[in-house]
Amino acid sequence: MAQSTLDSMPGASTGTVVVTEPLNFWGGKRVKPRQEKNAEPVFEPATGRVLCQMVPCGAEEVDEAIQSAYAAYQKWSKMAGMERARVMLEAARIIRERREKLAKLEVINNGKTITEALGNVDFSWKSIEYYAGLAGTLAGQHIQLPGGAFAYSRREPLGVCVGIGAWNFPILLATLKSAPALACGNAMVYKPSPMAPVTAVILAEIYKEAGVPDGLFCVVQGGAETGSLLCHHPKVAKVSFTGSVPTGKKVMEMSAKSVKQVTLELGGKSPLIIFKDCELENAVKGALMANFLTQGEVCCNGTRVFVQREIMPQFLEEVVKRTKAIPVGDPLLESTRMGALISKPQLEKVLGFVSQAKKEGARVLCGGDPFVPSDPKLKGGYFMSPCVLDNCRDDMTCVKEEIFGPVMSVLPFDTEEEVIKRANNTTFGLASGVFTRDISRAHRVAASMEAGTCFINNYNISPIELPFGGYKMSGFGRENGQVTIEYYSQLKTVVVEMGDVESLF
Repeated sequence: MAQSTLDSMPGASTGTVVVTEPLNFWGGKRVKPRQEKNAEPVFEPATGRVLCQMVPCGAEEVDEAIQSAYAAYQKWSKMAGMERARVMLEAARIIRERREKLAKLEVINNGKTITEALGNVDFSWKSIEYYAGLAGTLAGQHIQLPGGAFAYSRREPLGVCVGIGAWNFPILLATLKSAPALACGNAMVYKPSPMAPVTAVILAEIYKEAGVPDGLFCVVQGGAETGSLLCHHPKVAKVSFTGSVPTGKKVMEMSAKSVKQVTLELGGKSPLIIFKDCELENAVKGALMANFLTQGEVCCNGTRVFVQREIMPQFLEEVVKRTKAIPVGDPLLESTRMGALISKPQLEKVLGFVSQAKKEGARVLCGGDPFVPSDPKLKGGYFMSPCVLDNCRDDMTCVKEEIFGPVMSVLPFDTEEEVIKRANNTTFGLASGVFTRDISRAHRVAASMEAGTCFINNYNISPIELPFGGYKMSGFGRENGQVTIEYYSQLKTVVVEMGDVESLF
């Protein structure tokens, strides 16, 4: 079943795939849109051609999906954790078996390189496998009370959870939200980004094939209006959202009206601090990893690179040399290291940030221009050359605002005290990084960073075992790691009296 759209993948190449099957999924099957008048084109980033049409779900369709999920939740939540685990492990096995096909489809829809997409698919099956391992361990406490009485707590599912994903990691976000939700006994209705809608429905088919009850993982397509319908629906118990700060605020506001639980993973403008005693080779590699993965379209990227003044010339020379050497082009080629940005408007927005930076006094050391690959089929793609900006100041737009593209802003600093203050001077707090050989300084700086993650002598290393989430306006709640079980379950306390009731009345 899950191979319907994937069948054409082995022989597929950039510019050849057209997706015609329905992108909605509930009740255990793909569902055709009721009407197609509001259809929006979905583009292949590498070519600029139309990949498929996305039709947003209206109120009746959203309700149908949620009712389907609620019915499945009634069955799934009554199963033992080990029973749920067996089904989830089968889903992980199917993803592993089809990783190349899934990765290829992800590339065609998202524009990232095949190398990165394969890593994203591997993260996906590992996520499901990890939470399958926790499904059978969910437990409460037993508390002894006076006179032989006792109490115990039960960890119970929430019900129907909504996942709203972003376009930068389509399959990965769908699994990292659904895996802990399903492990805890919940159902999930998932809305992918309207710009990257094609792999979430494949995941729904895989869950179905693995043996989940029909409706347990549903997919509804749409933009802001569909998201609003999901957040307001009375049968939804929780919303997990990944995206921008303004949209996150709206999700929180809508969910608050019916007191839904919310997890928000929002934007970032993360600092990467490089001290003069660092291993320079590793620091340069870390800065590249912190800025140019997925064309720079990563919320936790370390886009404010603070370099101690004494090593600034050497750092800039090496980082520019390596940035210029990044192969940009066809994302399905294994030799490519940077693919296409998600859309033409996103490309124009990022190029606009570079233009603004120049006006404010920044110096472009390399890149920052539209890139046209030599392959004729890629002429209409959304490519740009990766950019390094020097002569940056803390008050510049490129340093303060999230660009979400391959643009690195480099800033000098002199002292540890100074750079910590500057690094924390932001409304964001998703990630941070420090490169130094001084172990005391490394931990001191990590403790001082106002961010949900701090990388020491590396960057963008986020295995499924580690909690991920933000401080300040980068959101709250956590994804990944054991702690996420707490965000997809609730505690019930049961008090048991073994003797007579002592009454004041």
